[in-house]
Amino acid sequence: MSMEWVKAPQEMIDRFDAMLPKRPEIERRKMFGYPNALVNGNMFCGLFADSMFVRLAEEQRHLLLAVEGAHMLEPMPGRAMREYVVVPASILHDDTQLRSWMDHAFEFALALPPKERKPRGKKKAKSS
Repeated sequence: MSMEWVKAPQEMIDRFDAMLPKRPEIERRKMFGYPNALVNGNMFCGLFADSMFVRLAEEQRHLLLAVEGAHMLEPMPGRAMREYVVVPASILHDDTQLRSWMDHAFEFALALPPKERKPRGKKKAKSS
């Protein structure tokens, strides 16, 4: 299932902000124009178009994928992101369940090896 590149609705952004774990280790960034959350440089949840996704360990991923409406995040047709699952509407609108899945995603990413930040390269000046 592919998704279109559309702007995330403000209500989805507000929901993401409200449900994000309140942990000092969390870094907020935008990727492809969408809000995402990272810990130690590892993305663990975010928005894509009008969907919210979480990054999960294999066992939890299978549990979430068993819920009707959940599916792998596929930002481009044929390019599924193997650890990322789109949260179905039934969970998206349930505070307790959504917080629980976001907490699982946070803990999974926290256990991953930290990523080193790559220094941004300076753009070469154009010669005239």
